[in-house]
Amino acid sequence: MLQPQEVLFAEGARELPVLSACEHYAGAERFLRKALELQQQLGGTFDVTVDCEDGARAGAEREQIELAVALLHDPLNRHDRLGVRIHGFHDAVWRQDVDLLLAGAARRVAYLTLPKVTCAAQVETMAAHIRSGCARYAEGRILPLHVLIETQGALREVWQIAALPAVEVLDFGLMDFVSDHQGAIPEAAMRSPDQFEHRLVARAKAEVAAAALAHGVVPAHNVTLALKDSAQTRADAARAQREFGFQRMWSIYPTQIEAILAGMAPDFSRLPRALALLARAQDAGWGPVAFEGQLQDRGTYREAWRLVRQARARALPLGAEAERRFFGA
Repeated sequence: MLQPQEVLFAEGARELPVLSACEHYAGAERFLRKALELQQQLGGTFDVTVDCEDGARAGAEREQIELAVALLHDPLNRHDRLGVRIHGFHDAVWRQDVDLLLAGAARRVAYLTLPKVTCAAQVETMAAHIRSGCARYAEGRILPLHVLIETQGALREVWQIAALPAVEVLDFGLMDFVSDHQGAIPEAAMRSPDQFEHRLVARAKAEVAAAALAHGVVPAHNVTLALKDSAQTRADAARAQREFGFQRMWSIYPTQIEAILAGMAPDFSRLPRALALLARAQDAGWGPVAFEGQLQDRGTYREAWRLVRQARARALPLGAEAERRFFGA
């Protein structure tokens, strides 16, 4: 039987990766260790990122990268979902970040986040240096890149950036984006509700999400500044997903993690229907079928398939028949 991934996507199309809805940032070692402990407690349902840019003390950039390498090899990194944000293109230390990190842990780092870019050419330059390091230290591994869209220049070339081969995530950086407008966008647009309603910010979010989704790249939403307001964080996550199509969001405080996961959780009550529809479609050779009195085709099959992949990524039981049909298990 033909598998969903063999027939539901056009040749050359990039299927949207199934990543955790939450990416938690920290810079200090004790906060990173706490985050990794929580990651274990929650079954690896969120990613952790070592901040080696804003999270590094001035003059201690090398020590911060060495911390990242140590944590990547630490038993706490059980789920291998630890990424690293390096310095931006205009800070010469970014090459040292890449060289030290790949020499020490090229096979363990889950992704690299590239901040402060202002054009696609800068991403290409950084990506080429990363590829060279991976060729040397990880047998040519294609290391996923997460690119921060937080400048007007990056937004202008966001479609070219999303199309670059190694890009896995586009992150929207709200605070720097607002700051880049030099007062033309009020500071209130860094918080809800203005962050969703100011026209320049809403336009930017929509453009980032559209470019990402068109290229099989995950769009990730900015943080909620109200650190201890879980209800606000959950509402922001839900609104970012519902109104703008974001599939992922940053956390910078532990209580934000579960709020984001809840706010962006798919409706898994639809999972039995999705499995039944996919089985019916597979039996029909993936042509159109009548299901529950409605015409179904590859458009609806793709939606069902994504829900199934999301459920499996969260270790939800699919049943032996579904595992055999769709995953050969």
